[in-house]
Amino acid sequence: MGIHGRALALSLSISFNGVSAALYTLIANAINPDDDTQYLFLNAFVPLFASGLALIPILRQPALQLLSTNAISRDSFIFIVLNVLAFMTGLYFLLLNSLSSEASRARILLVGASILLLLPLCLPGIVCGRNWAHRTIHTSFCFDGSTFGLVNPDDLELHKELIESDQNISLSVNPFFVTNKEGLFGKVMEKGRLTVLGEEHSARMLVRQWDFWLYYMTYFCGGTIGLVYSNNIGQIAQSLGYHSQISTVLVTLYSSFSFFGRLLSAAPDFLHDKVYFARTGWLAVALLPTPIAFFLLAASGSEAALHAATAMIVLSSGFVFSAAVSITSELFGPNSASVNHNILITNIPIGSLLYGLLAALVYDSNVRIAPQVNSLDEAMVCMGRDCYLQTFVCWGCISLVGLISSFLLFLRTGPAYDEDYDRNRSRAQLSYTTK
Repeated sequence: MGIHGRALALSLSISFNGVSAALYTLIANAINPDDDTQYLFLNAFVPLFASGLALIPILRQPALQLLSTNAISRDSFIFIVLNVLAFMTGLYFLLLNSLSSEASRARILLVGASILLLLPLCLPGIVCGRNWAHRTIHTSFCFDGSTFGLVNPDDLELHKELIESDQNISLSVNPFFVTNKEGLFGKVMEKGRLTVLGEEHSARMLVRQWDFWLYYMTYFCGGTIGLVYSNNIGQIAQSLGYHSQISTVLVTLYSSFSFFGRLLSAAPDFLHDKVYFARTGWLAVALLPTPIAFFLLAASGSEAALHAATAMIVLSSGFVFSAAVSITSELFGPNSASVNHNILITNIPIGSLLYGLLAALVYDSNVRIAPQVNSLDEAMVCMGRDCYLQTFVCWGCISLVGLISSFLLFLRTGPAYDEDYDRNRSRAQLSYTTK
């Protein structure tokens, strides 16, 4: 599997995690819509059961082998089918899951969802049948001649050659790097920036890299703040007076758009041969809806604004969570990606603490002064827009910092992506002409 194929597989596997909330709600409604404890039981049992089943093919996985051109073409076909099925699954949960409040409807919808989720397991048989058809049926339409631009058979070798050719060049971390850029901003943007993609960075090198801290701030002020919003969405809906919608529309919106956001993180790999754009540029574009959503919530407390803002925030954060692993590997080296990514995601507990504390302080202050306060099980519940108004404004400003950081990261790393793209394209053309 090539570099782009690895990113596509990662995006698909992470994206299906996004529909788990809608799936558990559907299963719980199919069993007994009035028993909320089943949802907690399903959260504990279903992952354990699925992990046990997945352990069997993992243990029986054959040793890694170099793939032929036909095998890479087959992988491209598989990724096309998997993404189509994933998109259909997301639409199914988004459009129909809100109808599952009755047990009889929920059971019918659960059958359809199960079919969609089990269809990817049929792909090995489809691939074998397709290969048999190619061997036995002569046709002028040949799938093997097209890889849909997804996986380049020379990507992995080209990536290794690129790393080996630049092992003795120490340009990626150089605080005294001098360029011909004019002006203070140009000099600051060029100072110590990454010039080669995929160069390995140890933890010590990583924390000295300016691009890493821009990346850290992007995640901290972009993806993590979306996660904190998702954790508080129930209380937010309750304060705005839409508590009855939590178990239906909001859960469906949250789950479906989180799924679509994670799935969209594969866009750079689908389009890299047609519409080239640095992955850090896609990251900046993905963060754009977050501040818009928070300022929308601050400006309007309507149910439509709550639904639209929730969809935009989880779409954005889902993209960030899925794309971050590939970006970490590209910027700071594939072999060190696991350690470096764990350093990156230390922002999640820090952000959860700080952003959650901010929301709690604003909420508690409005509980004491708000005229509309309800007592629920001996706990004071704040009602009204003011309960989260200041929080939404603060979160919107913080997410703007994340958007600016992502844009600066794109400006600094864009030349490295362009150079890598041009180098790989020229080598691929040379390899094609020599065949």
